[in-house]
Amino acid sequence: MDEWVRQAEAWVGRAEIWIRQQPPEQIYLAVAVVAVTVLLLVAVSCLKSSKPNTIVLSGLSGSGKTILFYQLRDGSSHQGTVTSMEQNNDTFVLHSELERKGKIKPIHVVDVPGHARLKPKLDEVLPQAAGIIYVVDALDFLSTVQATAEYLYDILTKATVVKKRVPVLIFCNKTDKVTAHSKEFIKKQLEKEINKLRESRNALSSADITDEVKLGNPGEAFNFSQCQNKVTVAEGAGLTGNVSAVEQFIREYVKA
Repeated sequence: MDEWVRQAEAWVGRAEIWIRQQPPEQIYLAVAVVAVTVLLLVAVSCLKSSKPNTIVLSGLSGSGKTILFYQLRDGSSHQGTVTSMEQNNDTFVLHSELERKGKIKPIHVVDVPGHARLKPKLDEVLPQAAGIIYVVDALDFLSTVQATAEYLYDILTKATVVKKRVPVLIFCNKTDKVTAHSKEFIKKQLEKEINKLRESRNALSSADITDEVKLGNPGEAFNFSQCQNKVTVAEGAGLTGNVSAVEQFIREYVKA
């Protein structure tokens, strides 16, 4: 132990002699380089830790958002067939990952009620979103196609969504039912309806539109591939637990 102490003291002494022999400018430069390196490491660490882990569940009332929330968190629908007027908000590890070994990053899931008068709550959570899951009722789709497209259009044209390129998953729910529409059919119909909305909205003066980004390419029929952020379409059924497409989407943008 004493020998180690003597060696350490000798190294410190040599270092002090070496430093005194160096020009002051060189010392200052070395200190500056070390300081900048430390600051960069701290900045990178802060950026990694501040990366959003919020997933927003949105869609019309009755589309099945609340059931999906429970499936992701608890692995059960809780027989939740009553339309929720309250915002479900929780941070948890996906139920399907509970038995995985090692440290797993939890996700923050916000289920925004789809009732028209509660839609402003969506604006409060979108700035923190790592991804948006837009739930569509594939069983009752045709009777709600216009309202479904209008709500989706409002999300896709939000400046916060476009500028941050927040990915969107259109989840066609209730496809376990025989009479449910396919994701391909729903995708085409939504694109047609959004194309109509785009034309009518673009005809308005810019003064009448706030916080809205224009969709698509001028002179071309709209499709989701024209969006600046990634938009994908998947299908499943929250009530039966067929939510693997949703879980894959979440883990693509909130790494475990």
